[in-house]
Amino acid sequence: MSHYIILVNFTDQGIKNVKDSPKRAEAFKSAVEKKGGKVINLYYTLGKHDIVAIVEAPNDEAIASVLYVTGSLGNVRTKTLKAFPMSEAAKIIEKLS
Repeated sequence: MSHYIILVNFTDQGIKNVKDSPKRAEAFKSAVEKKGGKVINLYYTLGKHDIVAIVEAPNDEAIASVLYVTGSLGNVRTKTLKAFPMSEAAKIIEKLS
């Protein structure tokens, strides 16, 4: 499984309907699961981003499709970071020449 850190910001529409955001978060979790992934956790945050999601997905295409559909609803904008657990990063670093 690939790992992703997703930084989420509400749009004007999303913040106007913030009371619906827990339901939207559950819909996001379901969409990830339908693609064979898992939401490790969602955090509502203070500061530059409104929500941070930690997600596992089978591949980039799976998470991209979920994020395109999520974004098309107009409530959030996302920035996605592909993340490597320490064990995977160590294997990559070992192969450096």
